[in-house]
Amino acid sequence: MDNQTDIRAETEHGFEERARFTAMENGTQEDWSIIARDYNAFAGGVADRVLTHLKLLKGDFGGFPVCRLEHSLQCATRAYRDGRDEQYVTMALLHDIGDTLGTYNHPDVAAAIIKPFVDEQTHWICQNHGAFQGYYYFHFLGMDRDMRDKHRGNPHWEACAEFCAKYDQSAFDPAYNSEPLEFFEPMVRRVMARPLARAEVKAAA
Repeated sequence: MDNQTDIRAETEHGFEERARFTAMENGTQEDWSIIARDYNAFAGGVADRVLTHLKLLKGDFGGFPVCRLEHSLQCATRAYRDGRDEQYVTMALLHDIGDTLGTYNHPDVAAAIIKPFVDEQTHWICQNHGAFQGYYYFHFLGMDRDMRDKHRGNPHWEACAEFCAKYDQSAFDPAYNSEPLEFFEPMVRRVMARPLARAEVKAAA
């Protein structure tokens, strides 16, 4: 059979069904049933893919006293030992995961990854921590250290300031005894096992 009639394709993972259309406007119920089944199976592995990408931060110092992965582990460990919930600790672990792909907007990358799985405040902290972290160093680079003040009045301002003060800006200690990544992996999998019931998540499903 030619490629227009054979909807089973051989891949490195074996044989999988594929939709037949070449443009979405020509899609059928059968096509989208195939895609939906594959999507649901693929979505179940999101935590593993995120953790694999997080490991890319290992050994990347960028001039800092510790590598980016160790910084992430320290940040998450401090939050965990302070009694924060699993959503918060997962956010602390992943808050800089965008450093590799989003050099100029890494908070946005991390926030987009965790958005379906965390509450509004935890997401806001992640998305805006860059401006708040800048309070501790922007003035050394000719920038406004009070850039975070543009967010004053937001109900999550204090929470974000606290995250940076207690966990983020203090997580550069080479002597700190942080938990290994393996310690956090089950937590990340629990948090990312199922999206929260949000309208935008439902619409995208």
